[in-house]
Amino acid sequence: MAPFTTVAAYVPPGAGMLAVGIVAEVFGPHGAELPGFDFALCADRPGSVDTDLGVPLAIAHGLDRLAAADLVLALPGAGFRTPPPPAVLDALAAAHDRGALVAAHCVGTFALAAAGLLDGRRATTHWRFAGLLARSHPEVTVEPEALYLDDGRITTGAGAAAGFDLCLHLIRREHGAAVANHIARDMVLPSHRDGGQAQYLAAPVPEDGEDERLAELLGWARANLHRPLPVAELARRAVMSKRSFLRRFTAATGTTPHAWLGELRLTAAEELLETTDLPVEEIARRVGYSGAAVLRERFVRRRGVPPRVYRRSFSRVAGAEAGPRA
Repeated sequence: MAPFTTVAAYVPPGAGMLAVGIVAEVFGPHGAELPGFDFALCADRPGSVDTDLGVPLAIAHGLDRLAAADLVLALPGAGFRTPPPPAVLDALAAAHDRGALVAAHCVGTFALAAAGLLDGRRATTHWRFAGLLARSHPEVTVEPEALYLDDGRITTGAGAAAGFDLCLHLIRREHGAAVANHIARDMVLPSHRDGGQAQYLAAPVPEDGEDERLAELLGWARANLHRPLPVAELARRAVMSKRSFLRRFTAATGTTPHAWLGELRLTAAEELLETTDLPVEEIARRVGYSGAAVLRERFVRRRGVPPRVYRRSFSRVAGAEAGPRA
């Protein structure tokens, strides 16, 4: 199946302006060198839609745009406790039935649940409303701590700014790391946060400059992925004990140093596969793996395909596929 190019976002009454801004920014224009998205906001019918800020939005399209989109997004709205009109539920279900990707974040997930699309599936939403989603739709397995959950053609995300993470994940999955990273850089966002990362971190504010030292360390690690980077060295560079470093690192990132580095290495490998014709063995070395076999094993675990197949699908360099097989 070709990567999505047409995107339609359903804007409910009382729509969250942050959510509207997120999808408009991510799927808006980002330069001629990137694939353009045919993006549209739609509502029950064309016209003015109230938002959570009291500022009305002029929506030019009705539900017919959902019937033509490769990616359909259900945006969060203030009235999420009441199911959307039957026509909206039917449009969401029809989009899924015809093979479109369907996604929602925050309380937009309630619309997908009301349409029956999450029955028997794992889903997430804003942690504050996870209990309500579970009680209202007991056939859905709600995972309140996940940042986003990808279930193939249905993806759900956590609240507020996690919409950025969900949208960038979908772009990374369908269009590759280089495109997702370019868009993230345009928006001055982290290029990738793993979906299993915690939604929120109930940790004390760092003291005595620990946050600044940790930020400097993370930047140094990104620039030195070719090194082994054991925890002991990271803790030493952060001027912390190993125990204190592990505690502070998890509090700041929501994950462990091992998992964080693993995601970073694979993301860097993806971009090198897409944008260079370097042999896979050299890419493995540059991102810190002992050889192509190790990179291949980790890559297949994350992407489901080996590096060579990934390069063939996403490479933007003529002839890059001709390199050594791995």
